[in-house]
Amino acid sequence: MTFAPALLDALRNARHVVVFTGAGVSAESGIPTFRDALTGLWARFEPSRLATAEAFRADPSLVWGWYQWRRSLVHRAQPNPAHRAIAALAGKVPRLTLVTQNVDDLHERAGSPSVIHLHGQLERPRCFTCQREPEAPLPVPDEPDAGRHVTPPACAHCGGPLRPGVVWFGESLPMNAMDRAFEAAENCDLLISVGTSGVVYPAAEIPQVAWRAGATVLHINPAPGPLHGERDFALASAAGVALPALVEAAFS
Repeated sequence: MTFAPALLDALRNARHVVVFTGAGVSAESGIPTFRDALTGLWARFEPSRLATAEAFRADPSLVWGWYQWRRSLVHRAQPNPAHRAIAALAGKVPRLTLVTQNVDDLHERAGSPSVIHLHGQLERPRCFTCQREPEAPLPVPDEPDAGRHVTPPACAHCGGPLRPGVVWFGESLPMNAMDRAFEAAENCDLLISVGTSGVVYPAAEIPQVAWRAGATVLHINPAPGPLHGERDFALASAAGVALPALVEAAFS
């Protein structure tokens, strides 16, 4: 894979790199995106109809069962070369901030600490009533496809049902995570956007903020969108191919 000399120079000379990842990175580890049709017992459901507070109120065991299925997929999945390349890159630049729209823990398992999760985390459920998190991790379901309906565990503090620790449709993104992400974008030299369509706002503004602040921006996606002009680069590639090659080309 060939990279523009200006892009390689920007990476080599960067004091602060921001990596912004989306669903495409997790999809390369076998985790379906919200645009993918569901399979098996879930084939007749649309993900967007299960990922709302209203759906949870109407049928908490259905929604909790679906998220238990998603947890089982994540636990069986492994970090791919893109996850590992990001973790390796952190050891080659003075500062790296990793921001993700993904709710899995594949970045952490690949060795990236302090990940900023914009859409929450599957492994951090909280009470639907009092918002407190359980003190102990929840067990992974042994037979995720054995049935759709799974009763949510009760909160140890108030008895309310636990809900998935993710941002549902109609909910605001966590302000602390958004503030940290935008601050990093405003103060980076290079932002690498990987596996994201760039159409889900406000997170889609993050690369734009970096570019307007003077940073170089690289988009890695099988179908990258239009570029702004100077300092804006695009690679039409899978993340697991482009990221390892980029790190190798810049630092070998």
